[in-house]
Amino acid sequence: MKVIIMGCGRTGSQISMLMDEHGHEVVVIDHDANAEDRLGPGFKGRLVKGVGFDRLVLVDSGIEQADAFVASSQSDNANIVAARIARNVFRVPRVVARLYDPRRAEIYQRLGLITISSTTWGAERIFQVLTHSDLDVRQTFGRGEVSLVYMEATPTLVGKNIMQLNVPGEVLVVAITRDDQAILPISGTEFRDGDIIHLAVLTAAMNRLEELLGLERR
Repeated sequence: MKVIIMGCGRTGSQISMLMDEHGHEVVVIDHDANAEDRLGPGFKGRLVKGVGFDRLVLVDSGIEQADAFVASSQSDNANIVAARIARNVFRVPRVVARLYDPRRAEIYQRLGLITISSTTWGAERIFQVLTHSDLDVRQTFGRGEVSLVYMEATPTLVGKNIMQLNVPGEVLVVAITRDDQAILPISGTEFRDGDIIHLAVLTAAMNRLEELLGLERR
């Protein structure tokens, strides 16, 4: 995949290095002459110096052949403008904008632009850690309506069928890691000692899951 990342701050540099490590062709756009220092000596991508919503800079970065564009500068306004240009003018298939303001992120998401609000995500993650500390929430989907939860099989679950933990529309066991291998459970699968259980949980049903597991509610 050829991906263009606008902004080489903490978020942008981390995304750039991660994509680069996984073998993708990465081009970073940043106006800071020292941006290259944040990418590290092992970075194999290319750095284009300039403003990420300048048409000439975008063309120089190869946006006409890009598979993805990430707007991750420190400015919400710049990210919105650049993301809309990438999507509407250059027709980049995958465009993501990082926004600090959750209200603006929601508005532009309604208009069809994929936005990620680090403020909202961080607040939701802290809330989950504080209120459901016995459950390891690793990821959320949509606007946080569904959570991906990891947990080790408790003694009370060992020997029980996964159907005893599934609640239609609320809790679903999606995978089990057993002996360092992940499996997709079927209706007859039973929990074993040492299992790591991966569940998709409606965030509003986290208390219900805690009740099923016999955990103390906070």
